[in-house]
This record gives sequence, structure tokens and C-alpha cells, in this order.
Amino acid sequence: MKQVLIERYGTPWDVTHCAELPDVGAPSADEVVFDVLAFPINPADMGFCKGSYRLKPPLPATPGAECVGRVTAVGAAVKHVKPGDLVINLQRENWTQRRKVKGDDAIPLPAGIDLKQAAMVRINPPTAALMLSDFVDLKGGEWVIQNVANSAVGRLAIVLAHQRGLRTVNIVRRAELADELKQLGADLVLVDGDDLAERVARETGGAAIRLGLEAIGGTATGRLAACLASDGTLVHYGSMSGQNPDVDRSNFIYRGIKLTGFMLGRFLARRKPEKIREIYADLAGQVMEGKLFAPVDTIYPIDDIKEALRHADKGGRNGKILVTPNGTI
Repeated sequence: MKQVLIERYGTPWDVTHCAELPDVGAPSADEVVFDVLAFPINPADMGFCKGSYRLKPPLPATPGAECVGRVTAVGAAVKHVKPGDLVINLQRENWTQRRKVKGDDAIPLPAGIDLKQAAMVRINPPTAALMLSDFVDLKGGEWVIQNVANSAVGRLAIVLAHQRGLRTVNIVRRAELADELKQLGADLVLVDGDDLAERVARETGGAAIRLGLEAIGGTATGRLAACLASDGTLVHYGSMSGQNPDVDRSNFIYRGIKLTGFMLGRFLARRKPEKIREIYADLAGQVMEGKLFAPVDTIYPIDDIKEALRHADKGGRNGKILVTPNGTI
């Protein structure tokens, strides 16, 4: 079977290649085997190839944080999926034609779901959903503030917050993004800047904002912290700048701001397998209804992984780059 390998860390399209490896074989009693139908190229995957991501397994290694697959075989102890079912995989190493995983890691998806959208269900939708629910008990009408609002997670947070009756302040770098985000349900779209806290207070009528979602790091974290009400919570879930959060200590000492972090795997691990499947069933249902959607730019075959990675690294794309290991979808 074909599988993407990296044997050293570096520029992703230089260090990856598509190799022929032995098939995964039949499942044990508690395992599931599935054909990988599609996978996206995410920023974390690029970092994995470069060696800058938090996970650095022994080499050679296979990237791939998410995928969608179709079950070909299940072990006798696995009851929640059967051959022919669509699944996503909670484990990594998904840039391959076939995977064998523990049963609890194979999460069923409804038949008929768009496969391109299904390939992107595992990470961004639950990230947005759990950040809105697991830190602050927000009531309808309250405000949430976030930066990188035009990212995949940011767009999903706008949609999910709107569904819950929450209002959003969305911080971007380019003013021309405002109309696009407002079509998703954004209430306010503001360009980042040193006077951000003053503009947020003015535009929200001095609302007490109790939750912020932050994914830049550096001084951007501090600017978002300054927008929160006393005793508010700021969730740091990424660092586009590559810098650690830079927040004035007065926010902690005098205003009681709480700075915390989010990693999807850590928050899913707090839940039982049945609850995890319930979360994904709800999100997949929303994908089926067209409520959650992520644009796709181009789809590549697995043999063209190097070109796919080059494309994923370019600016100006109109969505994710997907790869289909077993033919077109």
C-alpha cells in the first residue's frame, strides 16, 4: 500500500515521499481497518514535517492529523461500526491508503455526508465547539471575542456561537474580510491594533466580555486580554506568531484575568467514547445540513504529495488542500 513517509525534518515537500509498504493486515478483536478516502493538509501537518510541531516521533514517520475512511473490516469486539461505514480516526499517521486502529478511535459518520467536508470534521469543528462550552458558562446575548477570526476555527466559532445566541467580536488583520464574516453571523469585525480595547468597548456598548479565544501569541494575546471583563477567561489555542503570550501582569493581579490553553486531544480525553461519538454525530449532522462548511481549493492524488504540500504552503488559496489516497471521491 502507498504511505507518505518523512525520514528527516525539513521543508515538507523536500522531506516527504510516497512509499510502498506492507498492508496493515486483519484487525484484532478490538480493532478496525479502513481505507483512507481523503485527508487535508493542515498547518500542524506542515509543522510536523518541519520538526517544529510538539510531536516528534522516531523517524521514519507518517504525518496526518485527520482523515475520512471507509471501514473494510472490524474485530469481533467492535460493535459501533461495521464494514462499509464512514469513519474518522482520532489517531494520527493518516497519510496512507489504509489504517488499522483501536475500535474506540474509529468514530462513525452518517452515510451520505460529503466526503470532502468529512475529511475536515475531526479537528476544527470540535475545537470551536468545545472552546465555546468548556471554559465559561455563557448565556444567550453574551459576547465572545476572538482573533484570527477568518481562520477555519474562527469561522466555525462564529457559526456555532450564533447558533447558541451568542454575539461575537471578531479581530482580523484586513478590513475587507468583514462582509464575508458577517455573512457567517459575525456581529462585529474589527481590525487589530494598539487601541483595540477602546474600540471594542465602544462598539459593544461597554459589554462585559467573559470569554476570549486567542491563536496568535505575542502582544496580540495582551491586546485581547485587555478587552475582557474582570475575571474573564482567555483561551490560547495556537501561536501563529511563534511567540509565547505576552500579557501585562496587571491583567492577572488587578483584574483577575485567567489565561489558559486548549488542545483538542486533552479535552476529548476527559470524555467517555460514547460522549465523543455523540459530539461528532452532532457536528456531522450540521455538516449534512449545510450549517458547517469549510471551503476546499484543490484535491491531489497521494502520488503528488510533494506538489500538494507546495500548494498548501502558498498564500491566496480559496480553501484547504485535500489528498485522496485511493482515487477520486
